[in-house]
Amino acid sequence: MEVFVEVLSFTERMFVKTMFRDRMADLTGSAFEDFFIRIMTARYTDFVEVRTHGNIGDLSSDGLRLHDGRLYACYAPETFDADSARDVKKKFTGDLTGALAKRAGEFQTFVFVYNDPRRGLHPEITQLLAQARRGHAPLAFETLGPRQLLGELFRLVKYQIEEVFGAPIPVEDVVYGVGLEDLKPLLDHLVERRRQTSGQQSLREVSALKMDYNQLDEDDREMLRRGMLHTHLVEEYYQGLTDVTERDEVAADFNAYYREIATVYSTAADVIYELEKYVAGNRHLDRASARALSVVLAYFFETCDILAEPPTGWTPPAREPALT
Repeated sequence: MEVFVEVLSFTERMFVKTMFRDRMADLTGSAFEDFFIRIMTARYTDFVEVRTHGNIGDLSSDGLRLHDGRLYACYAPETFDADSARDVKKKFTGDLTGALAKRAGEFQTFVFVYNDPRRGLHPEITQLLAQARRGHAPLAFETLGPRQLLGELFRLVKYQIEEVFGAPIPVEDVVYGVGLEDLKPLLDHLVERRRQTSGQQSLREVSALKMDYNQLDEDDREMLRRGMLHTHLVEEYYQGLTDVTERDEVAADFNAYYREIATVYSTAADVIYELEKYVAGNRHLDRASARALSVVLAYFFETCDILAEPPTGWTPPAREPALT
C-alpha cells in the first residue's frame, strides 16, 4: 500500500521559517533543549534524548545518535555578553570533559548546539573547537546553530513539523507577501535613499543579453533599467548590517521561489509579476514603495539570483525587418 506523505509548499515553508524565528527568539535554557530534542527525535530514528537521571546527571550530553556516533550538548543563555561567553566556555569544557570520561567509545563526533540570536558562534568557542580538534584527534567536532537546526526542520514532512510546533500550518491565502517581513527595512531604506540620490545617475543598458535571452517585453526592460540606477543602494544597505548573512538568506529565498515559479510560468513577464507578489502580496504599495520594489528586483536580476542566464556564446536571434 502506497503511503502519501505531504511535503510543504513554498508558501508553507516561508510560514514555517517565520514560526521558527519567532519560537527561537523566546527559547533559552531547558526550553531550547526541549525544542531541539523534538526536532531531532522526529528527524532521526536513531536519536536518543538523554535526560537527567538521579545523581548521575545527563552524562554530559543532551542527545546521542546511535548509528553515526554524534553526541549533542546544548547551550542557550538568555543573553550573549561577556559573562555568558565565560559561561559557554565553561559549559563547553565541562561537557566535553564529562563526555570523554563517562561516554568513552560511545561517540565519534561532539556537536555543540547553540542558540545565538546573532547567528554566530562566539570567537572563544571557535578557538576552543580548534584546540579540541588538535587535542582529541581523531574525535571530530561540529557546531549546530539556528540555521542548521532550521535545515533539519525543513527535512521533516508537514505533519511532523506541526507536531514539533504543536500547531497547524495554515494554508489560507496571505494578504502580505511572505518576503515582505525580511525586505521591509530594505524597501524603507531604498525609498529614503532614492529621494536623496534622485537625478544623480543616467539610464544605462545593463545585462541586455540576459534581457534578450529571457524575452522581456519593453515595459519590464524599462522597469529593470530604472531599478538598476539604484541597485548600489541595496549593497549599501546590506553592508551596513551587523548580520552579514542577511543578504545571502534573502537571495536564497528569492532564488528558491524563482526556481519554483519558473516551472509553472512560461513567460518572464509572468515570473516577474509573481516575484512582485512574493514581496508585496496583495498589499497596495504607494508609488515610492513600488519604485523601491523595482530596485530590489533589478538587484537580484543583476546578481543572477532571478531569471535565467544565457549560455556562453549565446547570441540573440536576428529580428525580422518591420513590414512597410
